[in-house]
Amino acid sequence: MTAPTVTPPVIPPAAPVLTSRPDARHHRGTARWFVLLGAVVVAVLILVPFLIMALNAFKSPTDYSQNGPLSWPTSFYTDGVTAFWTRVNFPEKLWNSIFISGIVALLGTLLSLLNAYAIGVGRIKGRLWVVTLFLLATMLPQESLIYPLFTMAQNVGLSNSPWSVIIIFTVIQSAFGTYLLSSVLGTFPPALLEAAALDGASRWQVLWRVVFPVVRPTLSVLLIFFFIWTWNEFFIPLVMLTSNSTQTIPVALASLQGDRMMDAPTTNAGALISLLPAVLFFLLFQRTLTRGVTAGAVK
Repeated sequence: MTAPTVTPPVIPPAAPVLTSRPDARHHRGTARWFVLLGAVVVAVLILVPFLIMALNAFKSPTDYSQNGPLSWPTSFYTDGVTAFWTRVNFPEKLWNSIFISGIVALLGTLLSLLNAYAIGVGRIKGRLWVVTLFLLATMLPQESLIYPLFTMAQNVGLSNSPWSVIIIFTVIQSAFGTYLLSSVLGTFPPALLEAAALDGASRWQVLWRVVFPVVRPTLSVLLIFFFIWTWNEFFIPLVMLTSNSTQTIPVALASLQGDRMMDAPTTNAGALISLLPAVLFFLLFQRTLTRGVTAGAVK
């Protein structure tokens, strides 16, 4: 008998192993280092003025005049902080700023949501022109608006009232918020709205139960921005709030620039104290701001 012939199995050639090119990896690593270097440079440029202000806030006038603004304080001098605190009645100015900025942030965000819901979800006619009008409203300089606004405030009895500033900035901030939210709600899934309508939901129920949870991160970002922007406003509060008891922190700080009793360390101390509440507010809501920006970037 003839032994059967055994055919050896055919082994297919191994697939080539794909390896990343070291040149591309090297270029990516170099680009990251350049980005990191640029971020460090920007951070230094932002922090240096703050550090100089902090150094001069705790110098005595004699130390400042002898050693200059860039030297380290020879002693921990707190009279400048105390002088600014008592001279401008800082707790009163702090409450005015918090009250005005907080109310503007809440009302501006709410008004932006209602306007954007009508424009973006309501699909009104001429939507593009309406959104363009809101965009143009945000570009108007405050100097061109202040005279008619001041006259209107006098006619309705709101002269030297915080509510005049609240109404003005609510409208100004909501113009930007309406423009931003209209673009977001313009891409809202119609199927989701139709499903809610089939379930018997009214327009208000659709707004608060369907639309609001989706745009909540964006609203939180607007709330934080509106508060910071209103806090830093100077020109309109300077004109509208004429009495000392209604002034905000930026106006109170600027009103002391022409005071002969104000020296450079006291001015720096006032600027430092005025800046701390806004920085603290930003740090407290930093995670909310980050989540809102991330949610807006990922649909």
